[in-house]
Amino acid sequence: MKSRINFLIVLAIGSVMFLGCQDLADEYVDKKPDDLKIIDITFIAKSSTNPVFLSAKVGAEAAAKEISEKYSKIDVKINWRSPKIENAEIQVEKILSAIEDGTDAIMVSSSDDSLLTNAINVAVDSGIDVMTFDSDAPQSKRFAFYGPNNVELGERLMNELAPLIGEKGEIAILGGNQNAPNLQKRVVGVIEELNKYNNISVVGEFYHAENAKEAAAEVLRVNKLYPNLKGWAMVGGWSFFNDTLMDKIDSDKIKIVAVDALPIQLPYIENGVVKVLLGQPTFKWGKICVEKIVDKIYHEKEVEVINEMKLIPVTIENLGGWSRQLRAWGYVGLPDKYLIM
Repeated sequence: MKSRINFLIVLAIGSVMFLGCQDLADEYVDKKPDDLKIIDITFIAKSSTNPVFLSAKVGAEAAAKEISEKYSKIDVKINWRSPKIENAEIQVEKILSAIEDGTDAIMVSSSDDSLLTNAINVAVDSGIDVMTFDSDAPQSKRFAFYGPNNVELGERLMNELAPLIGEKGEIAILGGNQNAPNLQKRVVGVIEELNKYNNISVVGEFYHAENAKEAAAEVLRVNKLYPNLKGWAMVGGWSFFNDTLMDKIDSDKIKIVAVDALPIQLPYIENGVVKVLLGQPTFKWGKICVEKIVDKIYHEKEVEVINEMKLIPVTIENLGGWSRQLRAWGYVGLPDKYLIM
């Protein structure tokens, strides 16, 4: 009987000690260090409705979470300040507003570098680190850029399209925003590479607001205007952000190569409307930029000025592998039939 009483006493004391330690552990886990550094990164994409930038936002937030968990003394915050529709003047306003609010860094995709360069320089002169992605402002004081070599991207579009049309016939170039420096360079790349193909001619470069409705409308307008058109080199994939064109393109007559390969665009590959999508790992726009900014601000590392992003051509042959990669980057809504291909 006595030993049983002693056992109960020891058990009670142990329980009290365990609960006390658990309380201390819980308090420790929730407690932030006194010297915690919050790194506020303002994220200004071209627009908040374009899926490519929404995927970049997911990448930025994933990197911020990962870094904050890895380093106990920093907490990375992403402050999304992208205009709803593309507007360089609003981007300038967002940059100036972020300066006033005391942001630590800015990552921005330039809709018009002639307008954004001065605003970026004001930010840098105010002690704020600025990194560009996707669309650069190369004459500004930004410390780094992450994105594709856009001239080479345009050349790749032309070289993918040429064999699809038998290296002869009329093609058109879909150009998006005419003031966007990255898109201008892609168009230049298409036209320069075209010089290799004597039997291919361009009926024109066609520009529009970067949304599905206006892009699709421009494609249909040009197709009607040029009944002998054999191909499209699209420097962006805006036309395929909805299903408007799914049953309005004769894929036997018109071949299409475009940039971007997001989940919403993949049915155009499945159905043969688009032959090649040059996939940009847009998730990495956000992820890489956040990592580079933290490297510079917190780790005081030297960051390469130009950080080139490689594209991945997506066709019906690798649609399954690309879909699984998108899922690994956190995309949802991918059809099971793609994931098991």
